[in-house]
Amino acid sequence: MNFGVYGIRKVWRQLHREAIPTARCTVERLIRRMGLRGVKRGKPIRTTVPDPNKASPADLVRRQFQPAQPNALWGSDFTYVATWQGF
Repeated sequence: MNFGVYGIRKVWRQLHREAIPTARCTVERLIRRMGLRGVKRGKPIRTTVPDPNKASPADLVRRQFQPAQPNALWGSDFTYVATWQGF
């Protein structure tokens, strides 16, 4: 019972410990074919997903996104900004 934590690298190393010489690419192919996946470390990346049924809010600042030439107007989204205290 390994709770699905064995990824390609761990399986490949375990096979070598058990004296079963196997190429790493072969282990990758077989694991992919069996539909197995190792555990991903770290937090998942969260992004905003717009609701297609909801109307967009009105443009209260009357932005004009019509630059006269390329690279004359730049915009950015500060939805997620990493700081020392979080996002």
